[in-house]
Parts: sequence; C-alpha cells; structure tokens
Amino acid sequence: MSATIPPKIKNQIQVVQGDITKLDCDCIVNAANRSLLGGGGVDGAIHRAAGPELLAECRTLHGCRTGEAKITRGYRLKVKYIIHTVGPIYSGTPEDAVQLADCYRNSLELAKTYDIHSIAFPAISTGVYGYPLDAATPIAVDTVADWLQSHADYDMKVIFCCFDARTKQAYQTKME
Repeated sequence: MSATIPPKIKNQIQVVQGDITKLDCDCIVNAANRSLLGGGGVDGAIHRAAGPELLAECRTLHGCRTGEAKITRGYRLKVKYIIHTVGPIYSGTPEDAVQLADCYRNSLELAKTYDIHSIAFPAISTGVYGYPLDAATPIAVDTVADWLQSHADYDMKVIFCCFDARTKQAYQTKME
C-alpha cells in the first residue's frame, strides 16, 4: 500500500460529502449485499433513486460474492453505470482487509473495461457491515491510489463520496 500519495495521483482523487445518487460522473459504486436486490443504507438509496428497472436488471446477475463487482446501467440516475460490490462484514480478521481492497480494485478494473473515466465510491462496509472507519479509510485510499499509479496511462477521476462530516474528515486526513 502507498505510504504517501504522489501529487499527480492526489489530483485524480476528490473527497466530497453528499448524496452519491446525485453525483454527475460516469459511474457510482453501490455498497451492495450479496443478493444485489437492494437493502438499507447507500444500497437502498441507490435502488430507490435508480428506479425499479435497476432491481429487474440486478435479478439477472444472480448475486455477487464478497470482494467482487458487477455492473448495471444507471437508469434514472445521472450516471451511465452502477458498479455493485459486496464489502466484507467486519470480523476483525486479516481477510476483511483483503476483501475490502478487492472491492475497490475490482470496481476500478470493471470501470476500465467499460471505458468509464469518472467513478464515485461510498465508504464501503463502514455502515451496517461494521468495518471501523479508521481501518477502512486507509485501505480504500491506498488501494485506489495504487490502482491509479499502476494504470497511469488510463485517465480516471475518483470521487470518495462521504455520507457525513466524520467520514469526510477521515478521508481528507488520509489524503493529506
């Protein structure tokens, strides 16, 4: 993982506080459950904002394993695509960090496959899945920064969309 983030990479990453369903970018990431059929938190908000067509498409995907990512259209959202990834339910084991990093890495790889150049992530697993924010934030930022650095030839803008001020502060502190 990155110790310090190079300035060029920092310029590709933005931290905002707000509603991920209102962002104007190519793609947003949904912190989904394994069924992909909607739930609480950001998952429920995305499903409600995108409309019933999203649920219909998600039914055709037959779920998703922890750490993996699948893509759908954005439907009633401003975004063209939604990438659905399933974060780990926090257990305190080393596997949690591996699976959380996989969520970010696999989402970015899928975005590149679909020629997506701007993507917004929520703070995956830090809600009802119980991942401590102070442990999840460095994994998220370092994984994204490492991916951007290893794909320097690919133009990608990443937004960390934080639900509240505490989350935004954690991301800003890590970015510094």
